[in-house]
Formats: sequence, C-alpha cells, structure tokens
Amino acid sequence: MAGRIVQADVDEVKSRTNIADIIGEHVALKSAGVGSMKGLCPFHDERSPSFNVRPQVGFYHCFGCGESGDVYTFLRKIDHLSFTEAVERLAARIGYALHYEDGGGPAPESSGRARLYAANSAAAEWFRTQLMTPGADAARRFLGERGFDAGAAAHFGVGYAPQGWSHMLDALTAQGYSRDELLAAGLVSQGQRGVYDRFRGRVIWPIRDVTGQTVGFGARRLFDDDNGPKYLNTPETTLYRKTQVLYGLDLAKRDISRGDPRRVVVVEGYTDVMACHLAGITTAVATCGTAFGSEHMNIVRRVMGDDSGAEVVFTFDPDAAGQKAAVRAFAETRGLKAQSYVAVAPEGLDPCDLRLKRGDGAVRALMDTKVPMFEFVIDQRLSGFDLATVEGRVGALRSAAEVVAGIRDDIIRAEYERVLARRIGMAPDEVHRAVKSAARRADSREADGPRRFATPVADAAAEPAPPIERVTMASLPFEAALERDALMGLLQFGHRLDRSEFDRAAAQPFRHPALDAVRQVIAACDPERTGWSVEAVSSVREPYRSLAAELLTAQFPARDDEHAVASTRAMARQLVRRSLDAEKQELLGAVQRIPANSDGGRAVRLRLRELDAERQRLLDEE
Repeated sequence: MAGRIVQADVDEVKSRTNIADIIGEHVALKSAGVGSMKGLCPFHDERSPSFNVRPQVGFYHCFGCGESGDVYTFLRKIDHLSFTEAVERLAARIGYALHYEDGGGPAPESSGRARLYAANSAAAEWFRTQLMTPGADAARRFLGERGFDAGAAAHFGVGYAPQGWSHMLDALTAQGYSRDELLAAGLVSQGQRGVYDRFRGRVIWPIRDVTGQTVGFGARRLFDDDNGPKYLNTPETTLYRKTQVLYGLDLAKRDISRGDPRRVVVVEGYTDVMACHLAGITTAVATCGTAFGSEHMNIVRRVMGDDSGAEVVFTFDPDAAGQKAAVRAFAETRGLKAQSYVAVAPEGLDPCDLRLKRGDGAVRALMDTKVPMFEFVIDQRLSGFDLATVEGRVGALRSAAEVVAGIRDDIIRAEYERVLARRIGMAPDEVHRAVKSAARRADSREADGPRRFATPVADAAAEPAPPIERVTMASLPFEAALERDALMGLLQFGHRLDRSEFDRAAAQPFRHPALDAVRQVIAACDPERTGWSVEAVSSVREPYRSLAAELLTAQFPARDDEHAVASTRAMARQLVRRSLDAEKQELLGAVQRIPANSDGGRAVRLRLRELDAERQRLLDEE
C-alpha cells in the first residue's frame, strides 16, 4: 500500500539536490552576485531576467510575478507533479532509497502524468529495438541514404514502427499499460473496431522535453501504400503541445547555454537536426509540425538567455514558403535583445542534403554565411517593388521602414537606415523621417490596446474587496535601506554569524512595518538549522511573504562571500548601535524631567553609563 515518505528522507533528498541544476534544465542561469543566480522566469513572459535562484539555500523567487519556493515547489509547478512525485523523481535522480511511513511503499503509477511519461518511455524503447529487426530494412535504408548509421540512430533514439495494426499496442499492454492510458498518451488511435497503433510502417523520432523525458513522437512515411501524411506527429495530449516543444533541445541545451557566442540554430526537420549535430552544430533544434511561434521563442530565450551577445540563426529554403517562414519568424524575434540571423544554404539545400552532397564542413560553413534577420526581411520587402519607379521606391520605403523601426538598438537602427537609403536610392533624411513615422504608428497601436467601456456600478457594497497589494523591495523608502540590507544579510548569511550576533541583531525593532514583520519571524528562528531561511520565508504572514522571498534571493551588495559575511556582521552591529542610540536619546530627555537624587534619576544615569559602555564594546569589536 502507498505510504507517506518519511520527513527525514524528504529533507535529505532536498539537501543533496542542487536546485540550480534542476532549474538550469529549464532556464539559462547566470551569476548574479554573491551566492545568487538569475534567469528569465519560466512562469511568465518577461523581457529582462527577474527570476533569482539561491543554490546555497535551495530557494527561488521571481521579482516579476512573485512565484517562489524550493526545488519541490519548482518541479510541481513546472511539470505538474504531486509532492510525492516530485520527491520520488529527485530521489531516483540521485539514487536515494526512500522510506515510507507505516510500512507502505511508493504509490503505483496507476494514473496521471507520471504514467503517461512511463508509457512514452516504454514506447520509445520498443520502437528503438524494432529498428534492429529484419522487418525494419526500409527504415534502415531510409536512414542510410541520408547519411545516418546505427550510431547516429542510437544517439537520437530513432526507431521503427512495424506495419500492422496492433504490434505496439500488444507489446505495451503486455507491460501493463491499459488502452485508455495509451490513448491518453497519443500512442494509439480509436476506430470503429477499437483502438489500433497510431504509427505504422514509419521511421520514428522520440520528441523529448527540455529535461529529456519523452513526451511524443514524430514519424515519417516509408511505404507507397501508406495513405497517411508524409510526417505524422503525436496528437495534442496532456504532455505534448507542439507549440511548446523543440526537437533536439534536450541534446542541444548544454551547448546552447555554454557556447561562445550562445547560439540556437533553428532548422526545419528531424533529419536536419541530426545532420547539424553530426556535423558539429550541436545547438540545432526544430519545431514539430508547426511554424516557429512565440511560445517556441520563449523556450529559446529561457534556455539561451536574452542579451546582445546571444544569437538565433534560422535556416530557410530560398523558395516562397521559406521566405514566408522567415517573415513569420521575424515577427517573433523583434523583441529580442539577442541578434537574429538567417542562413540559406547554396542551391537551396536543407542541412541534411547539404551534408550528403558537400560534407560536414559545408554544414558548419552555413554559420559563416548567415545574414542579419533584419537585412533578410528588408530584402524580402524590397523585392516586391519596382525600384526603377518613384511609386515603387516610395512604396518600398514605407514597407521597409516598418522593419527598421522595430530595431531596438539605436546605433544599429541608424546603420540600417543608411543601408535602406542606399538600396532604394533615396536621401538618408527621408528614410530617417519614414522610420520615425513608422515607429510612432507602432507605439500608438500598442498604447491604444483594446478599447474598454465603463459600466455603472449597481451596488458598490457588493463589489469584491481589492486584493492586498504585494510589498516589494522596490516599493520600500530610501530610509529603510539599512533595515532592508540587514535582513538580506541575516537571511542569506546569518548562519555564518556568531549566534549571539544574530540573535541580538534580529531582536532590534524595525521602523518599517513590513520589514519588521519579516524580522519578527527571523528572530524566532535557529540559523544553525539546515533550511531555516526557507522555512522563515514561508512563515512570514501575508502580504509580506513575497518581500521576504525577495530579501532571501536578491543580489547582495558585496564583492564575494567573505565580504558579504563581513558586511552582514557590520550591519548587525549597526542595528544594535542604532537601538542603543535611540534608547540613550529617550533617557537624556528623561534626565531633564526626573530629579537627580531620586531613585528614578539614579537608575537613568546608571543605564546611560551602561549604554555608553555597551556602545564602546561594539566599536572595539570592529
């Protein structure tokens, strides 16, 4: 029977897992100061990275949307897992044997996403073994004619679906998978006479998500009597959304994030990805039966990062369809900080055919012939006009000015204005005015947005209460800088202070109510306990919990770890001195009111001497 995982194992698995490794499979993380990393948030669309991770404490927080949590929270949100599934996945990753309460064991994978992942994995393995059977000669010949040997097929997990109606169905039901599960995974189809194999007589490519888990399949027709489409993919399922996956990304992501420059190469098909990787372009990916869209771009940006040093290179056929694809891709890259390019192979060959005819070197040389996406699209715009006529040149200017206006970098935009002026034979000033006008029109369209109409309120008392506004570090006043930075230091480096230093600093009342709410929770914590800071954040009352998460994950203003600890210690003492000084000012006022020879007067003067001595001790310790 299923049992609850013992808490000690839950804690142990989390302590042995580097949260940056798990999040890094979905997001390109860069160093963001002492002990902190940053990337683009996977939970909302953003242009500048605001997703912070602190590996040492195992915590993440997005300063944009407010999402935060530990490694279990991340897995549950990103992969829609239960808490138990998240723990079991991480335990399996590190080879840790879990223990369950009351003598129970892990829950059987009887339903849900975990079961669908398992079915896809089993199907991928079965397809792969079928490629080695005598009946797969046509599939092996197809691969061989395109330059892919058995080693290449194994590297990409390529398989074969035999002809017939139920070979895979029979194999997986024998492994314990129900027909309903296989239907939900998109592995079989429903007909009038029952279910049957979706993929039959085809070469099979497993489509994996960024973590390497198989979520679907792509299949290529082999036989003339197959009346189905040339390429057939898994239908939309709980796991597989064609707009949210890129073939080859699981193999390419490491080199994408570590390349110099960081580069993603977008090709058009499975064999093109294989050809590029085998030729040395190991950052190639492809869409799965759909055009490259905004969701694909978001995936690329998260894995690659988005700054001016990164590159996205598209390979398109030079025909009309390829040109249309380039224009669609251009629309998705206009907001990128990274530079986008187009590479067109000689004779219009795709990377697979180029490798067959001219070798690996010709595929690699594609990167040397790439042209900026803006330049490519401008040329496409100009090609539709007769530049020998005045009307043609004016029309070309208006069309191409919209493209140039979309360039975010002022210097690059000015250069393209000059390029456009030379291409159409018009004065640079005229081109500049046209680009400015196009930019104003674009800004006006964005500013207008959807039209909203006011509606009368029938009963103001019935209106729902407005949501409590989230307090953020950015909303704190300048006067709270010491309290803010001291809390950052205590949360991030408090375990490095002497316990007496930590306790005394955390005991000092704060002037800002939101920061004091966080401080009160910290004051009740044991900084020597593993995971204390994450527990502290989760214990802060709303609406201040998100502020606490920001304080734990924000970039600490220090050169390195040792300087951060020293700075935290100095601010802790400063908090104590501030409290001593405030008490001294109150007592000095009391001296004026209380007779010197009274018991109260003597007690005040004694306390003043104690405060001076205490303050001096703090100064001596520095």
